[in-house]
Amino acid sequence: MTSPTALRPTGSPLRRLPALVAYVPRACLPARRLAVLALPCATILASGLLSLALDDTADAAFTDVAALGIFGLAMPLGTLVIGDAVLGAEVRSGTLGFTWLTPVRFWELALARWLGGWLIALLTLVPCAAVAAVLAGASSLVGPVVVATAAGAAAHIALFVLIGAITRRAAVWSLAIVFVIERLLGAVLSGIAQLSPTWQGQATFTGLGDVAGAPTRSGIPEGWDAVVRLGLITIVCLALATVGLRRLQLTGARD
Repeated sequence: MTSPTALRPTGSPLRRLPALVAYVPRACLPARRLAVLALPCATILASGLLSLALDDTADAAFTDVAALGIFGLAMPLGTLVIGDAVLGAEVRSGTLGFTWLTPVRFWELALARWLGGWLIALLTLVPCAAVAAVLAGASSLVGPVVVATAAGAAAHIALFVLIGAITRRAAVWSLAIVFVIERLLGAVLSGIAQLSPTWQGQATFTGLGDVAGAPTRSGIPEGWDAVVRLGLITIVCLALATVGLRRLQLTGARD
């Protein structure tokens, strides 16, 4: 069975979008997935406490730990949990077909799923990053870490929405992209790092924090330039996700 034929949308998309976004946390994040999301949140908080054990200034210690613990591990995994939930999980279960019975356009669906997932990240992962900076005694870095985690989460969730729109094995492909392409290949290839939400999020934080001795990555933009790059990644991923949704075929949960 192919994708159901959607009803013709009527009225302004601005009237439908709030309802589509509100649907995301209610339907796409059951208690079990929220429990999984608590693990990356705990990792972010633990990164702030771990930095206290380093023999360095508070800002430098938190920057070193955050580069790996927050931006290299917790944020990619946390946004993967959210990004897979808002689209990929429904594709696998076969329940996304019901969305095709509602009068919405494909770009509205992609935008609403991304926006709903991003709002969840803004209410969970981002506050944890701010608290981690406070726990580390690096209150001056609260602003940079909030901007970096918010911008990085936006790009990451858009990427995972795209993966959910083009494959039924979204979770597997998402893990492969995070650990193989972004972390391993991105560590040695600047071309990949320039398109990686992980590396660009870290570059945003270190660039805005401007802490002496902070880990930096040559060949990619930093600070606000990295924020702009993350915005472009987000837009491109959502545009490609819209195309993917147009071609998506739903055949049921057992396919």
